Amino acid sequence: MANDTPTRWDRKMQQRLVRGEAAALGELYDRFGPLVHSLAHRALGGAGDSFGEDPVDRVTKDVFAQLWEHPEAYDPRRGPLRSWLADATRQAAERRLRSRQLGSPSQTPLEAERAEQKVRAASAAARADYIVGSMPASLRAALELAYFQRQDYRQAARRLGVTEDEARRRLRLGLQLLSTAVPEGPVAPPRRDGFPGQRR
Repeated sequence: MANDTPTRWDRKMQQRLVRGEAAALGELYDRFGPLVHSLAHRALGGAGDSFGEDPVDRVTKDVFAQLWEHPEAYDPRRGPLRSWLADATRQAAERRLRSRQLGSPSQTPLEAERAEQKVRAASAAARADYIVGSMPASLRAALELAYFQRQDYRQAARRLGVTEDEARRRLRLGLQLLSTAVPEGPVAPPRRDGFPGQRR
């Protein structure tokens, strides 16, 4: 993925959190709150819990609370803070979905398996959105032409103003990155409404 190395800002932020600087948490939320919230919303679908709590808000709070309480969990040597937060959001959303989907003691094994499939599909969709949103604009544009406008690499090349080889390379690379959302199989395309990286 592009820019998949931690910045100096990431390292300094982690050090400030380790020292317990509350201002660092505020800066972190200002910078990444929208990302965490949108990923949680994508995974959870925005449906409320039985207690009337907004699960998206709960997951968002949980992710930042986790980093505040355990800043050592983020290791800058393993990648950027943005990626760590995205992964933490995915995991928190999965836990929330499982507790919601699998919480009924009267579930049959078939219902439990269907619920688990929904959890995995929602998690993969959220990860796909994050991956596409993190791609360089050139790869994202090529994917949008292929997925939503059903154009092949020749048509995409003309639209993008590049050679056919370059269009093919962009599509191949974009699809390879997107396939990592679900290691065991293909992933559904991101939603057309609010394609990651576009202004809404």
